[in-house]
Amino acid sequence: MNKTYWLVFALMMQLGFSQVEVEETEQIKQTEDKEEVDLQKPPNILLILVDDLGYGDLSLYGARDLKTPNIDVLIESGIRLNQFYANSPIGSPTTAALLTGKFPDLVGVPGLIQENSEGSWGYLSTEVPLLPQILGEAGYHTGLIGKWSLGVESPNIPNERGFQFFHGFLGTIMDDYYEHSNSGINYMRRNSQIIEPKGHATDLFTQWAVDYLDERKGKEEPFFLMLSYNAPHVPIQPPLELFGEIREREPQLNEDRAKLVALIEHLDKGIGRVVKALQENKQDSDTLIFFLSDNGGDLKTAANCGSLRGGKMDMYEGGIRVPMGASWPGKIRPHSTSGYLGLTMDLFPTICDAAGVKSVKGIEGISMLGTLVGQMAPPLSRPIIWVGRSGGNSYQGHDYYAVRLGRWKLVQNSPLGPYELFNLRDDPGEEHDIGNQEPQTKDRLADILKLHIKKAGAIPWQKP
Repeated sequence: MNKTYWLVFALMMQLGFSQVEVEETEQIKQTEDKEEVDLQKPPNILLILVDDLGYGDLSLYGARDLKTPNIDVLIESGIRLNQFYANSPIGSPTTAALLTGKFPDLVGVPGLIQENSEGSWGYLSTEVPLLPQILGEAGYHTGLIGKWSLGVESPNIPNERGFQFFHGFLGTIMDDYYEHSNSGINYMRRNSQIIEPKGHATDLFTQWAVDYLDERKGKEEPFFLMLSYNAPHVPIQPPLELFGEIREREPQLNEDRAKLVALIEHLDKGIGRVVKALQENKQDSDTLIFFLSDNGGDLKTAANCGSLRGGKMDMYEGGIRVPMGASWPGKIRPHSTSGYLGLTMDLFPTICDAAGVKSVKGIEGISMLGTLVGQMAPPLSRPIIWVGRSGGNSYQGHDYYAVRLGRWKLVQNSPLGPYELFNLRDDPGEEHDIGNQEPQTKDRLADILKLHIKKAGAIPWQKP
């Protein structure tokens, strides 16, 4: 059992939680048979990150008005994690957590990083090694296709932070899927070269990913490819032909929902092309694939977050619980499911474990590899903390938080709002604030959060 478990266990006992409460904080559904997995050969790793996909916006997750056969098959070919969370209801912090293995405000990214410094609420620490750097030192070729979202200036650009190859959008928000700019500035790059490609951004990122896989075909050196789509983020611009097909197939949908459905189905087709390229190149049997969203769906664009409360920007479940699946032929059992309570930052140590990198220090993420491959793992007990920061009028540049420990979740849904306490076991829809009935529990969670806020307060988040 790892050291982190015992440190958190001791903290919880000190704060007054019973041992039963400690041990029930994670209910992990494991396969009954412990499988011995040969991890001698480092796999290729393909990490597919999509933008603003709601928990209910895959047909596998219950959507009845859209069809996502390629993503569904990808997830069903491996394991589906039903309690997987983004580190933030905002994209940049989640990406920072993924690439550092740390809570995002502890690496200088509590909020959205923008091209315009006045609207930017984070600056990625240059002192923290990123996942591609670690993997590159371990013998991997590292590539990023698609959106970066962690800075547009040196030293915080992909090729200076460990990615040996970058082909995509250097900025955070793309104003148009066909023009590929932000506020009139072109941020499309091939490594450091400014490029002016033609076509829909989803199609471009898909083709560039296929090109990368083709180029890596037959190479002994394993690859780590992060494919970061900006779909289905606003603006909701599906190809017109596909939009027309959706309007004909689903006439009951209003225009906004039909556009989003078309954009998601277009994304699904692109992911299908990438997986097909892996298969045609005979790379699929040696490739560990992850699929997830950076945060919940944007309710303003008619996104579907299932039965969860809230959406993007919210600390309620709809803003932070995301679709997540992993596939690895011969290692991850098809059609597996798990209730493991995971976070985006857990992918850092998970990928390192799969790659045979064992000595990464100073991260808060905890490897999920044992859970993914069906090996028995001890119950995992830890507080989970979410942070967000935005310059909108509802936020005014202040942080807002949520913290979860087992069944209990303390939520501040905006920096100007109150703290609410929910029992997610009895109230998964977060309908009943029970802070008045459980004042001691509320105080204990607040104490955990205060320790984190104090630690994060020492981390600069603005450009030096």
